[in-house]
Amino acid sequence: MIDVQDRKRRAGGRAGNKARAGSAVIDQMPWRIPVNPDRPTEPLDADGVQRVHRGAMTILSDIGIEFLNPEAAEILRSAGCIVTGTNVRMDESFVMEMLAHAPDSFTITPRNPGRRVIMGGKHMLFGNVSSPPNAWDLERGKRSGDMATFREFTKLTQYFNCIHLNGGYPVEPVDVHAGVRHLDCLYDQLTLTDKVVHAYSLGAERVEDVMEMVRIAGGLTQAEFDASPRMFTNINSVSPLKHDYPMLDGAMRMARRGQPVIVTPFTLAGAMAPVTMAGAVALSLAEALAAIALLQYINPGCPVAIGTFTSNVDMKSGAPAFGTPEYMRATQMTGQLVRFYGLPLRSSGVCAANVPDGQSMWETSNSLWAAVQSRTNLVYHAAGWLEGGLIASPEKFVMDCEVLQMIQRYFEEATFATTDADIALDAIREVGAGGHYFGCQHTQDRYQTAFYAPFASDWRNYEAWQADGAHWTPERAHRIYKQILAEFEPPEMDDTAREELTRFVARRKQEGGAPTDF
Repeated sequence: MIDVQDRKRRAGGRAGNKARAGSAVIDQMPWRIPVNPDRPTEPLDADGVQRVHRGAMTILSDIGIEFLNPEAAEILRSAGCIVTGTNVRMDESFVMEMLAHAPDSFTITPRNPGRRVIMGGKHMLFGNVSSPPNAWDLERGKRSGDMATFREFTKLTQYFNCIHLNGGYPVEPVDVHAGVRHLDCLYDQLTLTDKVVHAYSLGAERVEDVMEMVRIAGGLTQAEFDASPRMFTNINSVSPLKHDYPMLDGAMRMARRGQPVIVTPFTLAGAMAPVTMAGAVALSLAEALAAIALLQYINPGCPVAIGTFTSNVDMKSGAPAFGTPEYMRATQMTGQLVRFYGLPLRSSGVCAANVPDGQSMWETSNSLWAAVQSRTNLVYHAAGWLEGGLIASPEKFVMDCEVLQMIQRYFEEATFATTDADIALDAIREVGAGGHYFGCQHTQDRYQTAFYAPFASDWRNYEAWQADGAHWTPERAHRIYKQILAEFEPPEMDDTAREELTRFVARRKQEGGAPTDF
């Protein structure tokens, strides 16, 4: 890790570092919403897009999706869909009519308007790891999640400028009763961060409580909250071909109040979906489109997005695999179809590795670059994910943020600009055939910002690295994470909003929170 004196030389000391990046621990990039300038990778030709589309439409019209929420099924019956028990079939014309209402882009504004994010177009957002039941770090090893660890990850989420929103609980705090867990977790996320937050669609009480807490934290009236997106939820289908009761209930409540819903089927080829990637993608799209059609019928124009979580299993063990060639192609293919439907896209930064080792980074990098290639708008689990989503690791969080910053730098026009100054003919003439470019004026004018500067990578040679303690990457990441926590300062919050939020949480706890018997 960079020592104090080195940081002073590079960033003008602590004050200079804060001025440039809002950080005293590392010299990180400033907050920005990245824009992906590249053409997306499109493995399907026009006929291929139509074949996958027709496959999804055939699933919806001929096979149907099981809606295990009676209210949702009755709404779709009133819309003209064919409902037989819990099975709902809908034709292509209805689906496409509903999709025509959905916006291709929307903005979500948290309590700090300066942390507003844009979902759609060429914009690319990164969210923290979400929902693992366990945590792992170099000191404590693997253990069940708890509230203290939850707060550590929440602070990391706030600290890193390349993390744009709270995607969910970065680790499940199992030491807090499930009936009131959402109250404590959202209180911490709303006070320890000023970024967009998320509600789990697991029953009416959780969604309604979180919407009210977001409203209170933002100092908003009910009308102001309903007028524009302030938070979001993500729901998963129960693949194959099912949507369950609580997630549909939460999604419908969010849609009625104009809050974004991301629909993400979790389809593992060879297990919950066909072993072929085109078949798995078609199934995934059918499940997502069915729920989105429902939400658009309830509130035409409400913000929605399609999520892809299509990967494959290890056919020897049945275990999920991530960051595979098949995962990358499924993400790219889904991106093509989602653009065909005119909706924003969510994917993930995932791996199957158990510790923050080489495997974890090549699998995660494959996942992240598939997100870039597919023109993903929101990357879930972009930092901190291990063991197929069963572990959250702070070291992995730090290591992933290095990759996220590299992607952001890759997007910057400076890396591909072709002005006269970039072609640099005067410098080439000046140096000629026998010189070097270290001392020429062209380099002197640009050397401080010419290239990406890492905060976790170590670019020294072996001897220098060894003399300084021979620290491997997870060890350096561990030091960075611990220093971030030691120096963390929560963002400012209006005292009146904080007090009202505290009273609301106390009251809802006294009332019993949310039921846990479903």
